[in-house]
Amino acid sequence: MIKDSAKKHIPIFFSSDDNYMPYLDIAISSLIANASKDYEYRIIILNTGLCEENIAKVKQNECKGFKIDFFDISKFVEDIKSRFKSVYHFSIVTYYRLFIASIFTEYEKIIYLDCDLVVLGDISRLYSIDPGDNIFCAVPDIFVRNTSEFRRYTSMAIGIDPEKYINAGVLLLNLKNFRENQIEEKFIKLITEYDFDLLDPDQAYLNYLCRDKILHLENSWNKMPGNLPSEGEKKIVHYALYKKPWQYDDVIDGDYFWKYAKSSPFYETILNNKKMFGEKEKAEKEAAATEILAHAERIVASDNTFLKRLNN
Repeated sequence: MIKDSAKKHIPIFFSSDDNYMPYLDIAISSLIANASKDYEYRIIILNTGLCEENIAKVKQNECKGFKIDFFDISKFVEDIKSRFKSVYHFSIVTYYRLFIASIFTEYEKIIYLDCDLVVLGDISRLYSIDPGDNIFCAVPDIFVRNTSEFRRYTSMAIGIDPEKYINAGVLLLNLKNFRENQIEEKFIKLITEYDFDLLDPDQAYLNYLCRDKILHLENSWNKMPGNLPSEGEKKIVHYALYKKPWQYDDVIDGDYFWKYAKSSPFYETILNNKKMFGEKEKAEKEAAATEILAHAERIVASDNTFLKRLNN
């Protein structure tokens, strides 16, 4: 824990397994490089066990004003973990963010970030946003907005307006309201009593449970690949779709990733991983990207959806 000082503390959370530690390192190094030095930061990585060598490499980012802690969340998710689903490019580690409010009771507001992003702006500016009475602040998902199959999925299966459906990779969480609205308890009840077929597991729950209590941010705070222009200077670039810069050459804004990757202790690992990601792996991933659209249509046609089972 950072010692008390005159500077305001900003807590920032990630979730990771060993597979994503190299990319987590890039996210953290970029965050530190561009963050205001007027604050002190506690970066907390939720996990259920990590390689000590990987932990040591990531902790090399620690410097004055930046403390990095690894928090094993195993005992807190043990009873419910069997219900978590790993679907397409969504790992089960993303579920861990739903337990932050009950574990870290000392915080009323935190930032949560996915690992597959690069922070280009001052992260303290995100923390300074007032969420008001909302449960969290986030950016609407451009992939949902621009994909007809996903628009039908969000509106006809989840029951959320596609224009309002948020991407959960960048969140400013109002933990006080998260607790008061019992989001974790409601999530556990839903995932225990229903076996919903979902494309974006915990993201769907967040959209459904927090609907109408979400403050939308300008997309520069979560700039995903796509043709929609950035609303202001890009502050966070998020490689949210299946094409990652450590696998493909033609990723939009991929140059930002490589700028920070070159100074990472994982650089050689990242290069080797990219080399090993050949035509077979690309074909499999692109087939999955096509399958997810067909899967969306199957979910909409089924009777086991949020809209049909919970809103009747």
